[in-house]
Formats: sequence, C-alpha cells, structure tokens
Amino acid sequence: MGFLNRSLRSRIFLSMILLVIGASILIVVVTVFQYRENTNDYHRERLIRKETAIRENIDYVIKNTTYAVETNKIALIFKNKIYEIKDIHKIDLFLYDLEGNILISSKASFIKDTIYSKISSQVLEGLKKSTDKHFIERFIENKFEYQSSFTYITDHQFKPIAILNLPYFEDDEFLNYELKEYLWRLGFAYVLMLIFAIILAYFLSKYITRSLNSISNTIKETRLDKQNKKILIPLQSQEVSTLVEAYNEMIDELEKSAAQLASNEREAAWREMAKQVAHEIKNPLTPMRLTVQSFERKFDPSDPDIFNKMKEYSHSLIQQIDTMSSIASAFSTYAKMPAQEDETINIVKITKLTLDIFNEDYIYFNSENNEIIIKFDRTQLIRVITNLIKNSIQAISESQPENPYIKVNVYKKGSFAMISVMDNGIGIKDENKMKVFEPKFTTKTSGMGLGLAMVKKIVETYGGDINFIENIEDGTTFKVKIPLE
Repeated sequence: MGFLNRSLRSRIFLSMILLVIGASILIVVVTVFQYRENTNDYHRERLIRKETAIRENIDYVIKNTTYAVETNKIALIFKNKIYEIKDIHKIDLFLYDLEGNILISSKASFIKDTIYSKISSQVLEGLKKSTDKHFIERFIENKFEYQSSFTYITDHQFKPIAILNLPYFEDDEFLNYELKEYLWRLGFAYVLMLIFAIILAYFLSKYITRSLNSISNTIKETRLDKQNKKILIPLQSQEVSTLVEAYNEMIDELEKSAAQLASNEREAAWREMAKQVAHEIKNPLTPMRLTVQSFERKFDPSDPDIFNKMKEYSHSLIQQIDTMSSIASAFSTYAKMPAQEDETINIVKITKLTLDIFNEDYIYFNSENNEIIIKFDRTQLIRVITNLIKNSIQAISESQPENPYIKVNVYKKGSFAMISVMDNGIGIKDENKMKVFEPKFTTKTSGMGLGLAMVKKIVETYGGDINFIENIEDGTTFKVKIPLE
C-alpha cells in the first residue's frame, strides 16, 4: 500500500526505474542460463566428436589385429595401442567387458581407482535401453565435473564385444572468463542505461504530472463565491485535454449556478427583510390606530380637560413615531455597512470616551496601556463599543444581579488589539449560542436584533474577529480582536 499511496509522479518514476532494473536482472539470468546450456552442449558435442574419432582408431586396430576379435582378447589387442590412442586424442579411455568389468585402461593407476574398476548397473541398464547404444553419465570427482561416455565396441559382424568408456573433464575456466567479461560489459551498459532511464523518468514524470499539478492547484482554488479562472494548458495530451475541458465546462456551469444562487439569495434576503420591516412597522401602527380611535370616540370640545388629553394623545403618537423612526434607522444603518473612513486612532482613548456617554455606575474600564494604535473608522469603532455595552446593560437589566458590573478591558495580544466586555447578566442560552451574530435574532422584547450582527460585520471588514465565552459564575464575555496598525 505504501507504493500506491505515493504521488503519481513518484509512482511513474519508480515504475520506470524498477522496470529497467527488472529487465536487466532478467536478461542477466537468461544470459547465464543460456551460457550454461551452450557450455553443456559444447562439452557434449566435443565428447561425441572425440568418441567418434577414437572409435575409428579402435575399429582400425581391430581390423588389423592378428588376434581373434573376442572379448577375452581385448586386453591383448590394445595392450600397446591404447596408449597410442590416448597420446593422439589427449584423453584416457577404458575398455570393459559386456558385464561391466574392466579389461584394459590407458590410466596407469586404474587398479587403485575403484570408480573405474566396474561399470555401475545403472549405466549398463541405460546403455542397453538406449536406441543408439550410447549413454552419457555426468558425475563429480575431486570437485571437478565430468562427463563419461559409454558405447559398444563391435567386431566385423557388428557384434558387441566390449564397452568403451571415455571420461571427459569439463574445463570451463576459459568459458567462465568469457562469461565474466561479457557480464561486465553488459553490466556497464546497463548502468549507463539505468542512469539514462533515471534522467528520462525524472523529466518524463515531471512533464506528465506538471499538467495534473496545474489542474489540481486550480481546482483547489475553485470557490463558489468568486470568479474562477479556466485552465489553459498548451500541448495537452488527450487524457489531460479531456479533463481540462470537463473542468472548464464545470466552471461555466458553476458560474451560472453561483449567479442564480446569488440572485435567489438576494431575492430571499430582500423578501425576508421586507417581511421583517413590515412586521416591525405594524407593531407601532396598531397602538397608534387604537389611540386615534379612542380619541375620536371620546373627543368633546367642551371638555375642560381637553388640552391635557390632546397632550397625552400627541405624546403617545410621538412615541410610536419615534419607534418607527428607530426601526427605519436600524435597517438603514445595517444596510449601509460597512462605510469606512479609516484613520489612525488610539483605541484606548476612543473606548474610554465612548464609555463616558453611559450613566450606569457599574461600568468599569481598565487598560494596562495608555496608547494602542489601530487603523479603523472612528464612528464604527464607537458603534461597536456602544452596541456591546448596550447588550450587556440589557442582559443585566433582565437578570438584575445584586452587584451588577460591566468590565471593559483594552489590551494587546500578539499583533492584535483586544477589547473585552464582561458582564454578570443573564448570559446566553445554549440553544441561542449559534444565532447570536445572526441578523434579526434577538431575545429582547424590543429591538431589531441587528446590533451584534452589525458589530461582527464591522470587525470582520477590518480583518478582525469577535467571539464570546461564558463566565465561570454568571454572564458573558465578548472579545473583539482588531489587527494593529
């Protein structure tokens, strides 16, 4: 599995190298095997040639002998001739009777060599069964390999009278030297070929995977929310070309789908926004309608208290109108986000000045730094701090703790300026934690639920972040992270 888990480039590279190495080993094995076969054939043919030549000499001796051509006369017939034949052909020869007993030998010490004193029954059986009355036995003596040839000697009527044995020593020293020379040259050639194969495999695998890497990188950068580039790779192979065409077609379809999705989302957002605006506007319209109807029923110009009733009526209508105005302002402010007018400001100073507008005596400010400089829109920073403080005040008013507090801390953390707002208010329920920063979400009886959503939008516009954690006892801590200048 390790090989399969490698990259395509590595697998192509390793496959080519292993292929060359495997082919080299296979060729060497086949070469050595073929050499062994050729060597065996060479020795066999050489032995047969010598046997043929010696048989001709033996036949000549038998034709010109004065002794009777019989088995028991073989030793006399070849008493001296056997040494002449040995000197001519440079090989020892042994003559046996038909039962395999030694008759005469060109080897002077044959009596001591029990291996030549008698032919084995296996050889005699093989010689009898042979169609050409010829048998070759292979054996090892003193760590040397021998071939021993057995054949019948016949008289003038071709009747077998003896068995000729020629032991042949296989001297492979020269042939082994030639084999080593050949293998060395072959190995040198394969080393050069292996080096060439490594270079070729490297560039070939790089060429093959270059297009795939380009496609892979482009696919990784593909996003639904941005303009995606098509792949343009010259000189593509058919397979890569098909893949590129499929990707480019997918990009076209993706852009159409993204445009349609964005259109649908915008339409749904405006539809939802319109419903929300209509709902929020209806809330003050109902009491306004009831107030007008009540005043219409009870209006009496002669009533001495008419001016006070008119004042109450006007005050009630103004309150509802102010509510509608605040609703319109909230939606307008959220819709305009983010309108940036960046400037270099001291976040410690701005935070402290913003807190001064609140009358609650349980708001505490702390900062270990007198100056922390960031690049931010002053108005939007004030809006962020104000919304967080208002959120904490509302949380405290709902829980009404004995010792309420809102602790605001401004400090540095790495390359960020941090604003921490801690309160001991009602906290956030588990089912609401995922919805805290969603537009229109609120747990209050009044308000639009756009405050924290607006804060998040402002902070993220400047590359920052906002999150919250639950305090150990009660309440919540909101932390705003803004990049330093």
